[in-house]
Amino acid sequence: MYDYRHMSPAERAAVLAERRAKGRPWHAPPHFDLGLNRYVLTAACYEHREILLKPARLSEFTEALVSSVERDLGATVWGWVILPNHYHLLIETDLRAFRTWVGHLHNGKSTQWNREDATPGRKVWHRFMDRAIRNERHFHASLNYVHANPVKHGYADDASQWPWSSLHEYLDNVGRDVLVDWWRRYPVRDYGKGWDD
Repeated sequence: MYDYRHMSPAERAAVLAERRAKGRPWHAPPHFDLGLNRYVLTAACYEHREILLKPARLSEFTEALVSSVERDLGATVWGWVILPNHYHLLIETDLRAFRTWVGHLHNGKSTQWNREDATPGRKVWHRFMDRAIRNERHFHASLNYVHANPVKHGYADDASQWPWSSLHEYLDNVGRDVLVDWWRRYPVRDYGKGWDD
């Protein structure tokens, strides 16, 4: 995600020329507004810094993100995970409305955390990326990916040990046997490779 800063001037020029030729934003992921749709949304802290490392901050941000997006946008959140340096949402929303809403949330939390950490002007967030859900297989593989993320990044040995995830709601509502079946039927494999590394 942050390879651009490590590229030579010639490599940067080639990347920008390719993005221009494809009609994509030069330095940002493209967002394809499809109206109300299901998406996997990912946002990362700038340079993957662990700004949400403290449990209290993870809990506060979970409430601000998950509960507020449902209340403020009427979105349906199917799955989520909050990690110290990024988060994922599996959500049904209007992407245009979400983009404006999450910009306000990120800005407000950045200001708050920079005051708390005595780091005025620190860049906290680095945009968000979206992937439209194509079908039910993609939906369930995305849900598995979201729930497995704490293990993938070494924050937990078992996904059920990570409290800032919708996995616990699924364990309560559908049970472990159903989740194991989904894991077998909709494997993660290399899903999301390079998204949040």
